[in-house]
Amino acid sequence: MVTNAMTDAQTQGERQNRIIDRAASALRRYQVMAYVTGVMLLLLTVEMLIIYAFQATHLKPYIAWIPFAHGWIYVVYLITVVDMWVKMRWDFTRLITMILGGVVPVMSFVVERRVTVDAHARLAAARDLARGVA
Repeated sequence: MVTNAMTDAQTQGERQNRIIDRAASALRRYQVMAYVTGVMLLLLTVEMLIIYAFQATHLKPYIAWIPFAHGWIYVVYLITVVDMWVKMRWDFTRLITMILGGVVPVMSFVVERRVTVDAHARLAAARDLARGVA
């Protein structure tokens, strides 16, 4: 009977550690995509300035790939945002903020920093709690 209870507690602790590890992996993927998306958004802003503000349409063939690349990178960013949001069980406003981070120039860097700090704190608390269970 005692052995069965210990086995259940160990199994529960291992399950919680797997969940925490998946959330930590989602955080790393999100961090990478937040930076890539932020850089691509800055490139897109520069591309738009060159084409529309400076009327340098002769450069358009050389930089026409930027909006296309940013669009697909943003789709991957959205997938990582939703994955992170689901695993961390944040509220809906956090999801909206993270989504907007890939649309507003420089915002992805600010949002990424705040999300990372909060996620690390939650992961540390979850690890402490999992150690107490095992």
